[in-house]
Amino acid sequence: MNYHLRESLAQMRGNATATLSTFITMTLTLLILGFVVLLTFNVDRTLSQLESQVEIAAFLSDGADGKALAKQVRNLSPVTDVRLVSKEEVLSEMQRDYPYTKDAVELTGNPFPATLRLKVAHVEDSREVAGLVGQMKGVEDVEYGAGYVDQTVKTLSTIRTGGYGLVALLLIGTLFNILNAVRVAIYARRHEISVMRLLGATPGFIRTPHLIEGVLLGLLAGLLASGLLAPAYLYLARQVDLLVPLLPTITDLATISPVLLGLLLLGALVGLLGSLFATQRYLRELE
Repeated sequence: MNYHLRESLAQMRGNATATLSTFITMTLTLLILGFVVLLTFNVDRTLSQLESQVEIAAFLSDGADGKALAKQVRNLSPVTDVRLVSKEEVLSEMQRDYPYTKDAVELTGNPFPATLRLKVAHVEDSREVAGLVGQMKGVEDVEYGAGYVDQTVKTLSTIRTGGYGLVALLLIGTLFNILNAVRVAIYARRHEISVMRLLGATPGFIRTPHLIEGVLLGLLAGLLASGLLAPAYLYLARQVDLLVPLLPTITDLATISPVLLGLLLLGALVGLLGSLFATQRYLRELE
């Protein structure tokens, strides 16, 4: 094992340019990946908070059977909760929140309709559920804050999808960089490898130093990415808290620590796979 480790370090020094290029690319990739994962966690938390706050209001026509409609709405799969609010309860809420409505009611009577208030499992289902409920007999109108909810969901989903796409492209680029770096190292030692093969060295023995090199590069890149990510993310999270206090940002170590550990493991895995593919392909070409 000491021999393989020494060979790995020698190869890294002998191909410093390719090694440095691979190391920088892996570090940047893992750093961006960590930011995207934490951003996704924040997006998910924001969506969860939005889901708990978004409420679909279905305004019923006079004479509509509210209990029957509530039962019908409850059978819709995305709906998690339905509550029937009578005209009197709506009036009481309005008078509590807007005391001046009491004077208007004395002149015109209770103008507020009975209302079904719905909650859905996922905020993305709000538009679909609102459309279905709005078609039911006895429902005059449906309101769920379409302008705010739809735009927010669309923006958050776009951020999440774009981030994953960027990370996928960077990971593919990193794999190719590792492939090229290992192939350069193998090509530089092609005469030595030929002698080793003539002396009976197994493919596994020849491959091992390159696998160790890939794992070492991945671990170092993951370590550096984690070291840069943690303080940078916490700083940005504090700035977001100052600028947008209502936006729920993740700052607890219980959530951040697994991401940092995951970067280390992913770096080692990507380095191992890249080296494995490169050495297998090159050794097959020699056969």
